[in-house]
Amino acid sequence: MKFIVHGGTLSRSLQSIYSVITSNKAVPILDNFLFQLDGKTLSITASDIETTATVKLELNDADASGLTQIAVPAKILSDIVKTFSDVPLSFIVNKDTFVVEITSGEGKYKLAGISADEYPRMASVDDASQITIPSSLLVNAIAKTIFATSNDEARPQMTGVLCEQTDNHITFVGTDSHKLVRYRRTDFSNDTPISFILPKKPLNLLRNILVTYKEDIDILMDYNVKNVEFSFENYSIVCRLIEGKYPNYEAAIPKENPNKLIIDRIGFLSSVKRVSLFANQSTQQVRLKLSGNELIISAEDFDFSNAAKEKLSCNFTGEELEIGFNSRYLLEMLNNIDTENVLIEMSQPNRAGILYPYEEKAEETTESILMLVMPVMLAN
Repeated sequence: MKFIVHGGTLSRSLQSIYSVITSNKAVPILDNFLFQLDGKTLSITASDIETTATVKLELNDADASGLTQIAVPAKILSDIVKTFSDVPLSFIVNKDTFVVEITSGEGKYKLAGISADEYPRMASVDDASQITIPSSLLVNAIAKTIFATSNDEARPQMTGVLCEQTDNHITFVGTDSHKLVRYRRTDFSNDTPISFILPKKPLNLLRNILVTYKEDIDILMDYNVKNVEFSFENYSIVCRLIEGKYPNYEAAIPKENPNKLIIDRIGFLSSVKRVSLFANQSTQQVRLKLSGNELIISAEDFDFSNAAKEKLSCNFTGEELEIGFNSRYLLEMLNNIDTENVLIEMSQPNRAGILYPYEEKAEETTESILMLVMPVMLAN
């Protein structure tokens, strides 16, 4: 196997899928990239069995005679290639010893490759249904929901993002039972209703690749009951869906919320950030006291005699209310809202608060974002 590839192109391709690779003592070959040469098309694959990502490069000079595939150590290859951004690299693979020789100008480097025979094959998405989804929609949906997912492997369904499609909208949901985000678009639908849970790792990978594109592109999404494949440009990402039933998130959203707070998002965010520095480190509790058009944000840590209080002007309608929230959850949500103002709807101190992006002159929009945060019991 011989081929010549531009160093910068190869480096960017390797880095784009490198995050898939995790050290796997049970299957050590997964510490390697799989290189496959078909004519003048070089396919590079990274896998952890659950997720497999492939990027294809078209080469001008390639010869696959004798050997068409090889597993190459991922870390050392990535580290050496990233130092050659503007020069061509020549690869020669010995079909008997699997030694990979890389030549660049006056430099020559040798890597111990491995036979590709034991490399796991990409999961096939048989009997698949297919939809085409704009990359901008997918990037926004992932960014708005993934931070709300759980890291608790004992509840695997909540470690992923729910994707639901009906005949009038598509919805993405992330929750960890303390916070919940529902991202919905009414400009995208599917005649055949679908519902599945996408794992976090491939979604992060997908977003990190797609944000490098300056223009909106189409993503082909093939799915069956077990797997989903995202295909676009020269990339393919296949992942195993999370099994099980997703929690009934609609039942967790309070329907009657008569207390409504409209406030400048940046001012509120900055105030919560400052006051939370004085909160108890285990509860991270900040207290919101609402009366008239005044919001008082406070926090106390009795163990260290720390306390902070700030007063903000706001637009509040409803009964006087005092409620506590975990400041970390509040900050995550405020950081993931793009509008100048935020609307927070509440009912009682022991019921969830709901955050919405808020515009003074709201226009018809096909996008809706709902963020729910559970309260923290207030200490007297």
